Amino acid sequence: MIIFANYQFLWLLLLIPLFFVFQIVRMAVRKRRIRKFGDEALVKELMPSWSKAKSWVRCVLYSLAFFFFVIGLSRPQIGAKLKEHKSQGAEIMIALDVSNSMLAKDYSPNRLERAKLSISRITDKLSGDRIGLIIFAGSSFVQLPITTDYVSAKMFLNSISTESIPVQGTAIGEAIETAASSFSSESDNSRAIIVISDGENHEGDAIAAAKKAAENGIKVYAIGVGSTEGEPIPMKDGGLMKDKDGKIVVTKLDEQGLKDIANAGNGKYVRAGNDEFGLTPIIDDIKKMQDEKFNSVVFEEYDEQFMYFFGLALLFFVLEMLVGERKSKRHLFDGKNA
Repeated sequence: MIIFANYQFLWLLLLIPLFFVFQIVRMAVRKRRIRKFGDEALVKELMPSWSKAKSWVRCVLYSLAFFFFVIGLSRPQIGAKLKEHKSQGAEIMIALDVSNSMLAKDYSPNRLERAKLSISRITDKLSGDRIGLIIFAGSSFVQLPITTDYVSAKMFLNSISTESIPVQGTAIGEAIETAASSFSSESDNSRAIIVISDGENHEGDAIAAAKKAAENGIKVYAIGVGSTEGEPIPMKDGGLMKDKDGKIVVTKLDEQGLKDIANAGNGKYVRAGNDEFGLTPIIDDIKKMQDEKFNSVVFEEYDEQFMYFFGLALLFFVLEMLVGERKSKRHLFDGKNA
């Protein structure tokens, strides 16, 4: 797998077509100036050493040099090797609500983005624990299988939006069942599900799903996202979501429903705050559980490749300078004295 550590520099590649536009303009201006001196064919006879072809060759060489230089700046990396690690820790499945109500802005910038930021930060604090990700709305599916590869976890997390699942709703029960079936170990003391949702209008029997998970040794935690007062749901067109009667839809946190789910799952309920989202105290509680030993395969390290691209860039820059714009001397060794 190839990744770019400084991918923002790739935008500079959009400048390359401008080099050719500049060359066309430069040639047109030069032609216009020649015409001012007199007959174009006659003036060209007075400048026999200038080469139009070499001028274009220099442009191509410069563009290639710039291309490889930008790739080098972007720091391309490849996974050097896969290595099996023996780890000890808990297995944690995070079930994240991606329904439209998670776009409400009672958190900055909205509920969903705030939840994603908190999950990303918590992965930085994990060591040895395995993490997986379930996303749900009207249905649920595994976004990231259980893993210790936290780099991949962040990559999958960044791609999540309310459009990840087309079916709207809040199927917490189904999400818990999906998470419960996605663990890899059989230990009764090292598995936990963390549901992050506003809990509003949840479908199915989430309490029964949480109770069944608890009976199988899986603790179910819940983080409530949102305000009990309610918040309108913004739309892409800049307006607010309305119901069939034209009234603005207000989404409220169903705190009691989430508490019941956590209680049935032998876990805890935490209401998300703007400063402390709630994942840290839950993770701390999970770490008190009996750790499970397991093997995992992750990328050991990434190999930097930028130096090869900088080398190619330097080569083409040197060639561009050596080519020049003058024609080669065809009679270099013609036997004449200087």
